[in-house]
Amino acid sequence: MDKLSGEKTMMPDQCSFCKGTLRKGTTEFMARIGSEIIVIKDIPAFVCDQCNESYFTPESSRKIDQIIEEAKKGPICGTPLAAIEVSIQE
Repeated sequence: MDKLSGEKTMMPDQCSFCKGTLRKGTTEFMARIGSEIIVIKDIPAFVCDQCNESYFTPESSRKIDQIIEEAKKGPICGTPLAAIEVSIQE
């Protein structure tokens, strides 16, 4: 049951890409916001046991959206990470 809407949430039990089995787990999500990259980690998700494709619950998706919206408004509290950006465009 989805805590926010009160609706029953149906999650797939099979990966739509490789047909592997989905298991409860956690994953990361990365997004570019302007010239910065934000990494959201430890997101509850259903993760394929073969290809590691992740499927978010509606609740996890809403939390990701909230974090992204906050990051668009300005700096958010987090741990700085080193990153390297490489382009293969000629």
